[in-house]
Amino acid sequence: MDKRAVICTLCKRREAFYLRPYSGEKLCRKCFSKSIETKVRATIAKYKMLKFNDKIAIAVSGGKDSLSLLHILARIEKGYPKASLIAVTVDEGIKGYRDEALKIARENCKELDIDHHVISFKKLYGFTLDEIVKRIKQKEKKELTPCAYCGVMRRKALNLLARKVGADKLATAHTLDDEIQTNLLNIFHGDVLRIAREKPTTDEAHPKLVPRVKPFCEIPEKETALYAYIKKIKFQTIPCPYAPEALRNDIRVMLNRMEEKHPGIKFTIFKSFNKICQAVETTAKKEELTQCKLCGEPTTEKVCKTCQMIEEIRGVNR
Repeated sequence: MDKRAVICTLCKRREAFYLRPYSGEKLCRKCFSKSIETKVRATIAKYKMLKFNDKIAIAVSGGKDSLSLLHILARIEKGYPKASLIAVTVDEGIKGYRDEALKIARENCKELDIDHHVISFKKLYGFTLDEIVKRIKQKEKKELTPCAYCGVMRRKALNLLARKVGADKLATAHTLDDEIQTNLLNIFHGDVLRIAREKPTTDEAHPKLVPRVKPFCEIPEKETALYAYIKKIKFQTIPCPYAPEALRNDIRVMLNRMEEKHPGIKFTIFKSFNKICQAVETTAKKEELTQCKLCGEPTTEKVCKTCQMIEEIRGVNR
């Protein structure tokens, strides 16, 4: 490749270091970083995610996606003095993994002067995830993976903590990849109607549910990682030890292979799911929210899914 071919497509001055396959752009570090920040701003505006005076809780796990989001929202928030940010983290209790992530999350929050709050599975549910996994492995028939338990329990924990800190919105770092994977999981599990819930912003029609927003929903996971590297953001690099057991991992590999052969296909799938979501919303009966009779939190059943899981876990070896 000659020198002219590696000049940044946007600034036409600096040397390009990244080829964006789905657009054909060749970007230098500065223009790439700016493109991600601009995309986040555009996504927030497009889906009307935030208001100028929102108190925003950012779900920070310590990984590349959540910390990139933390840094980008911190930059954006400087232009909105009436808005405020606060970081919230769930400590699931995964030995050799979560301790490092918590340390990294704290360091980033300190650097950005953002208050950081943590909630733990152990304190909230009485079990760490490691203890839950140990118990479910004793069952003769294991219907759910560790990630299935963790996902349900994390969502409840994040909502409780976001509500506790008085947040108007809960921002999560779900990327384009995450959104597609989740919707494909819904299809593979036969829960097609759930697609209607997987939107860039949730309209939580209950005072106990903090509305969620996903500013990274149109940004590929690969690019959030690249942003973190360019900005020298310290993040946890080791994956969760339970991740390989999840069906999501197989879907991730499949989608990445498809994207490699057909650049831009992830965006096409995302747009398709948005259309399906709109169609499902107009035809599906809206589920009525009630209070869980055990914990009092919002649910569509008599007992919320988390409490069902906890009761099941407690029943092992009784």
